[in-house]
Amino acid sequence: MKKWMCALVVCMAVLDSHAQVADSAKRFIRLDGTVNFRDIGGYATKDGRHVKWGKIYRSDALNRLSDNDLKKLQDLDIGFVADFRGPFEVKAAPDRLPAGTVRISLPAGSEHIGDSSNKSLGLQLPPDSSLVSFYRNTAPFRERYRPVFDALLGLQAGNALLYHCTAGKDRTGIATALILYALGVDKTVIVQDYIATNVYRRSANAKAIPAMVKGYGMSEKVAGNMMAAREEYIEATFSSLEEQYGSIDNYLEKEMGLNKAKRKKLQALYLAE
Repeated sequence: MKKWMCALVVCMAVLDSHAQVADSAKRFIRLDGTVNFRDIGGYATKDGRHVKWGKIYRSDALNRLSDNDLKKLQDLDIGFVADFRGPFEVKAAPDRLPAGTVRISLPAGSEHIGDSSNKSLGLQLPPDSSLVSFYRNTAPFRERYRPVFDALLGLQAGNALLYHCTAGKDRTGIATALILYALGVDKTVIVQDYIATNVYRRSANAKAIPAMVKGYGMSEKVAGNMMAAREEYIEATFSSLEEQYGSIDNYLEKEMGLNKAKRKKLQALYLAE
């Protein structure tokens, strides 16, 4: 009976992920050099509005962008890019961006990610919770994400904002969750957007996991857990914020600077009827 129930839960999770992808296919932007570039627009809010299209984008690494991709970014009016990667990641794979694009580096919490000298990384991570602790560690969030909210509040009219990390899953996933929550999107929808990354990154993960096993000496199970976008990961962030601040709304006000006036302005800028 337990095995049957577990199989049902897994099946439902896969169906939810695919349903979200089917619903948001128009959010996916196909580029030569990325696999997880998406517009976060179109989502309905709890008060009946929806997130504006063409204003806020999320992505994986941008180092492989082709010349055609750069033209597409120009056509999307992306004038500001926030990069959550640490120095090792940036050095190994520097962004390719259109001329004139403002890029800000926000490496808080990522200082040692991509350090190839740390061969024992995989041995330090428990196989079933390797990222739960990462998602619960909110200490870097203020330095990493508050500048993104500041940029959204001050973005020039006609411009769009893009933020990214390496896979477009963890640091980018948390950023998306906080932004959508601040805009009033229901948490269930936010979780679905997060786990949709599993579908977009399926082929890329199939290549990345063996490389992680070889490069860091970790088990295939640990590598698979690290590359997966699992519901309990993003829920760990939500629960950690609620435990520390009483509510996510309190957190957004205290640490992201979104008092009532700024929250209202953010929603006025990025929501439509």
